[in-house]
Amino acid sequence: MKPALLIEQLSLSIRTDDGLSQILDRVDLAVAPGSVQGLAGESGSGKSITALTVIGLEPPHSEVDGHIWLGDQDLLQITGSDLNAIRGQRVGMVFQDPSTSLHPQLTIGRQLTDHVRCHLKLSKSEALDRAAHGLDRVGVAGGRAVLDRYPHEFSGGQRQRIAVAIALACDPTVLIADEPTTALDVTVQAGVLRLIRELVDALGLAVLFITHDLGVMSAVADRVAIMRHGRVVEEGPRQQVFTEPAHAYTRQLLAALPGSKDGPSSREDLARLSPGGAV
Repeated sequence: MKPALLIEQLSLSIRTDDGLSQILDRVDLAVAPGSVQGLAGESGSGKSITALTVIGLEPPHSEVDGHIWLGDQDLLQITGSDLNAIRGQRVGMVFQDPSTSLHPQLTIGRQLTDHVRCHLKLSKSEALDRAAHGLDRVGVAGGRAVLDRYPHEFSGGQRQRIAVAIALACDPTVLIADEPTTALDVTVQAGVLRLIRELVDALGLAVLFITHDLGVMSAVADRVAIMRHGRVVEEGPRQQVFTEPAHAYTRQLLAALPGSKDGPSSREDLARLSPGGAV
């Protein structure tokens, strides 16, 4: 099956007063429709920079090389209004903390409908109907009645579900989730992870799921890539990477998991480490 998102030999350097500082080094990733490609690694490994570069939000003074294919389009060859048309419409993104990604002074209805009306040219009424349907799809009850409420009137888990609804409002083919459960407690994490898995299965989404938490990764990813110092050092099916790691760094990460000297050795071990016990 052709990948919905294909990253080939992606390199990124940032120009500083001391010259170029390399952040990404020939990153290769393929995200298939109806699947979750995990990207894991410690802080500073380049995970989030990879995600931001996909949607054209790399740091200032960056020099980027390689290819980022969304279908037949190379996103690195697209700029300005053409790239803006892709963000939110063909590629959605969910960030780490819904308290900062949602505007506190705008109703969730406004935040759910603004970019829909821009991208899809819907009327206000059509956009509101779509927003209510979107909330229902992610498990936020109330329909149109809750669209006049503000983010602070919802719990942390509900806010992250609203952020997912915003990211999916234009029915993108690719969803990038950058540490989407880090700011949530374990019980709420499990609900958000189940939601993402259900949406992938129901909608055929291609999801790039970024986290430093291998327990969270084991709950949702179909394939896992391990990143270190801007490079992908290992990639493969989740079960294989977690139970038969090929790279020494992957083994180090797994050995650091709570309650295990050598990392998980079975599906049962993975379930024990995952929020809600799901694998």
